[in-house]
Amino acid sequence: MKLGLITDIHANREAFEACLEQAHLHGVERLALLGDFVGYGADPAWIVDRVIDLVDQGAIAVRGNHDDGVVRGPGPNLNDDARNVIEWTRSQLDDKQIDFLASLPYTHESGNCLFVHANAYAPPQWDYILGRAEAVRSMHATRARHTFVGHVHQPMLYHLSSTGKIADFRPTPGVAVPVPSHRQWLALPGSAGQPRDGDPAACWAMFDDERCTLTFHRVPYDHESTAAKIIAAGLPAALGQRLFHGT
Repeated sequence: MKLGLITDIHANREAFEACLEQAHLHGVERLALLGDFVGYGADPAWIVDRVIDLVDQGAIAVRGNHDDGVVRGPGPNLNDDARNVIEWTRSQLDDKQIDFLASLPYTHESGNCLFVHANAYAPPQWDYILGRAEAVRSMHATRARHTFVGHVHQPMLYHLSSTGKIADFRPTPGVAVPVPSHRQWLALPGSAGQPRDGDPAACWAMFDDERCTLTFHRVPYDHESTAAKIIAAGLPAALGQRLFHGT
């Protein structure tokens, strides 16, 4: 089965639509949505409704820290812009949409795969996987051979051998990477709605569990329209401007 991995959409309708369209063209049969559906962007209601529809069609979805902030109030680690957008987002969502975010689990397991927004060792604490130490800790916390994680807005792939040797590399978009199950793997697809690796194109990835390959993808989208909507909504202009540079 071909599984599409999309994370950190951040209320960016244009980026999400571009990723969904490309995933369809690549023959994706199921989606795994790794959280942070809201925050930063100007289309939270549309995104949540679309995610609800996709879950009804069989997609996997887990809760991100911005989703959690809408449900429970902003966490202490969020900056002022993020906190302000969460308060604005709450005003844009109805009870059904907020209840849906509240119903999302922190993790989801399917076969030999774990899906989580932040990490496997303490999902609700929202620690970032910023390097090998955090990646190893996360892989040691699960029996899953393939762990798919959001939260970090840059694509990265880690693997752990049976002898405990850790390695990592930045994937090349469009190139299938063998991810055999005799090792443990932890993949960060990168952010669909707010990339931060210097490339404004939206990120998503595809896992082929029959061939045991993982392919990272980038798809350009109309980030100018997205930025204009952020500014028109009265949200911090910097959140729109950063979309031009992928920072």
